[in-house]
Amino acid sequence: MSVAPPQGLFAVSQALCTLFILLLPLALAGLALINTGLSRSRSAAHTMMATLCIVGVAAAVFYAAGFSLEGFAALPSHSLTLRGREWGWVGAGRWFMRDVPLDGSPASFAALLQMMSVGLAALIPLGAAAERWRLGACCVSTALFAGITYPLFAHWVWGAGWLARLGMNYGIGMGFLDAGGSSTVQAVGGLTALSLVWLLGPRRGKFNLEGTPAALPGHNTVLVLFGCLLALVGWMGLNCAGAILFAGVQPGRTALVLANTLLSAAGGVLAAAAITRSRFGRPDASLSANGWLSGLAASSAGCAFFAPASALIAGLVAGALVTFTVAWIESRLELDDPAGAISVHAIGGISGILAVGVLPFAPGVLGGVSPAAPGIEPRGQFLAQVVGVATLIGFILPFTYSLNWLLNRVMPQRIPPEEERKGADLHELGAGAYPEFVTHTDEFTQW
Repeated sequence: MSVAPPQGLFAVSQALCTLFILLLPLALAGLALINTGLSRSRSAAHTMMATLCIVGVAAAVFYAAGFSLEGFAALPSHSLTLRGREWGWVGAGRWFMRDVPLDGSPASFAALLQMMSVGLAALIPLGAAAERWRLGACCVSTALFAGITYPLFAHWVWGAGWLARLGMNYGIGMGFLDAGGSSTVQAVGGLTALSLVWLLGPRRGKFNLEGTPAALPGHNTVLVLFGCLLALVGWMGLNCAGAILFAGVQPGRTALVLANTLLSAAGGVLAAAAITRSRFGRPDASLSANGWLSGLAASSAGCAFFAPASALIAGLVAGALVTFTVAWIESRLELDDPAGAISVHAIGGISGILAVGVLPFAPGVLGGVSPAAPGIEPRGQFLAQVVGVATLIGFILPFTYSLNWLLNRVMPQRIPPEEERKGADLHELGAGAYPEFVTHTDEFTQW
């Protein structure tokens, strides 16, 4: 009789993990619509086609090699021992998930979740490189991302790697905390987007000879806003599944995760709408959508830990940041990011990571422990989060830039300038997404 409750609880966790993972494709669909709507109509079909290819390549490569490098807390890994402390660097599993029977174990659910999460992360650079990224090159770049970059950092955070063990090894807070992927999914994807934007350069006509950016608005705001709603549902699945598998949240606490995800998105959109109304005299729809998505990106790190008020504050901060950084990246850095992916995912994700070390936790989370609780060094948790951010900027950014730079030497990633004017749809696919916008045949001219 004593083993029945744990078995029953495990069965509930299995059912909830299955349900939440099934919601994740809605996040993929939402991000695809946002990337497509924020690009121009002559590249809309190319963006959607690239989305399918990226998700497919990411899942296949992660299955073949990525999960063996990421691993899971209960699976073997390659470690270094320094001064008697073990530092996990990379997983030691066999390729093609041969160490993970898909039998409903936590490791099998983690593998399934990560096969979808890596696709979500790989879609982030597509929004930044829209209208000028070759289809073949984006598939190869995604293979490098899913097979090396993503699993390496994910192991450090979710595979009992050295970032997760900062608390155990050096007493730095409770170690690096990220329940749903503000670092592994959002920041890694956003920094990869930054590296690609640097390599590819801006779209034709984006900057004049003096470096002043021109407005190249997306073609369909309705797609963007509808994508935001789909993304909310998918993010709820991502955060809840991550909280159960990587933060040890009990099934009943997923209500807190759901509330925190919604409140963070709400804070993001409200902050962006209010700021753009104050600056421009009316709210800006695309920046407000970016605020919503930035709030979701910021929610993931602390979704399992935050008190609801903390989640709302984290969203407000992320939404406010995105309204200023989108323009700053264009005007000061002269980078062309059609979807605002760098601001939304890299900066929004980093703000959520740091919020975990600053904002109060909900009562009872992690045994009631919070960064401000007795027994924890006052700034210990914040320091652990800063170490994670420093690793993202100091290692992941130059690493992913180097991989894509080498790829670009072998396989030029940008569409030729003379073909870019026609649009990626015609150059890469041979047909546009909206042919009736360009050519009116007899059925449109005869009565």
